[in-house]
Amino acid sequence: MNSNTYLPPGGKDAFLDGDHDQKPPTVKKSEKHGGERDSDELSADNLLSSMGYQAELVRSRSTLQVAFMSFVLASIPYGLSTTFYYPLVGGGPANVIWGWVAVSLIILCVAISLGEITSVYPTAGGVYYQTFMIAPPWCRLITSWICGWSYVVGNITITLAVNFGTTLFFIACVNVFESEPGVGVWAEPTTYQIFLVFVAITVLCNLVSALGNKWLPWLDTFAIFWTFAGVIATVVCVLALAKEGRNSAKFVFTHFEPTSGWPAGWSFCVGLLQAAYATSSTGMIISMCEETQNPSVQVPKAMVGTIILNTICGLLFMIPLLFVLPNLADMVALASGQPVPPIIASAVGSQGGAFALLIPLMVLAVFCGIGCTTAASRCTWAFSRDGAIPGSQLWRQINKSLDVPLNAMMLSMIVQILLGFLYFGSAAAFNAFSGVGVICLTVSYAIPIACSLFTGRTHIKLGKFDMGMLGLVCNVIAICWSLLAVPLFCMPSFIPVAADTMNYASAVFAAFIIIAGGWYFVWGRKHYAGPPVHEDPRIS
Repeated sequence: MNSNTYLPPGGKDAFLDGDHDQKPPTVKKSEKHGGERDSDELSADNLLSSMGYQAELVRSRSTLQVAFMSFVLASIPYGLSTTFYYPLVGGGPANVIWGWVAVSLIILCVAISLGEITSVYPTAGGVYYQTFMIAPPWCRLITSWICGWSYVVGNITITLAVNFGTTLFFIACVNVFESEPGVGVWAEPTTYQIFLVFVAITVLCNLVSALGNKWLPWLDTFAIFWTFAGVIATVVCVLALAKEGRNSAKFVFTHFEPTSGWPAGWSFCVGLLQAAYATSSTGMIISMCEETQNPSVQVPKAMVGTIILNTICGLLFMIPLLFVLPNLADMVALASGQPVPPIIASAVGSQGGAFALLIPLMVLAVFCGIGCTTAASRCTWAFSRDGAIPGSQLWRQINKSLDVPLNAMMLSMIVQILLGFLYFGSAAAFNAFSGVGVICLTVSYAIPIACSLFTGRTHIKLGKFDMGMLGLVCNVIAICWSLLAVPLFCMPSFIPVAADTMNYASAVFAAFIIIAGGWYFVWGRKHYAGPPVHEDPRIS
């Protein structure tokens, strides 16, 4: 048998003929871990080795720390704040509340589906590696290639959207201070000012992620307590003060007033971008599998548990804001597209008080950017490790002193900044960034789920998270959601459409498909062989 032939855990049915000339770098365990490790870490490293890789990163995250990072990746109060405009335009309060509940239940199905597969294949390659292992041999190369590029582009663009959204949110927060009634002190920021703030935030997130890697689990732990403290403070203050009065429960839970120009039903669906954007990070935590002590158990639990926690936290945050929501037409007409700061300012009746309540969200925004930066660097590194990205030999290297894939992180940062220049051409750039991030991540999640479903889910029994019939139902729901989400989030938020209000996500997504597909036929078809392969001694 060829020594470069990999027989995956599924046995001979998963056999793939072919050669793979790339071998994972060897790292001595004693050098990486500096002493004795517990059985979970040893077991995880052994499983990783059986999948064709050697451990290169320190397994420093416990179950709670993985869950906390997953929570920070979504950063629900912040993520919902930056995109609050979309459901308000789509249908108002009812769109905000019931859209969030509906999408959260759907994403719970996605998390369960991914959790089942991740329990079997817990690698930093995530959905890309899973697709390669599950897809039929005749299409596994092209399928895993598409999934991998979707996952990498989705991670990078959603990180870009987070940092760009943070920029716009920060400006809106500053503008709660008014130079005259109704006019913020930074009411008309220039394009280059916005771009420079975005670059500063992006660089900051990369610096913290690169230089403070060993402290990131503790930062994530702090972030979750910070988040709930901030949510409680906001809820108590806006409801207790409510300077402009309170809306009725009927208004909050049933008022539906689409102003997007789309037909009512489709307008509601377009408004789901807020919820989809806030939950799109669900599968990004998979990229941290090789830094987790027992990823087969911890990561699936973290994905599913975080969705439940996020759903509750989101409702606790949004319902009070809707009770003190000012005139809906005024919020929809905001030039900033950021209604949360004005909502809080009107409820508190004090510029300084409003800004103080916004500080927890601003800090959480930076935490979210750091978490997304970390996850994006890992998935870029993992895909490079298998030779799928131009210049892979450079991007696959681990910085031993920092214990991070620094080169891959810098590649991700450079791509984000270059894409940020699109803002000089159109103010609708943020819409495109968030839209294409959601689309690409949705596609990358759907591919391994579909492969698993259509190959009979036989591999699921090898893992520790087999949900049985519930898993099957979740697979179907996840795939149906994906088929809706891709065209849905290519749509502009409202019509008629002008050049500066067009949703360019479709153009960016199409460009990605063309580039990724073209690169496969030009180079990948001859050189790309998927994950590293080796002989499995268990198979004779």
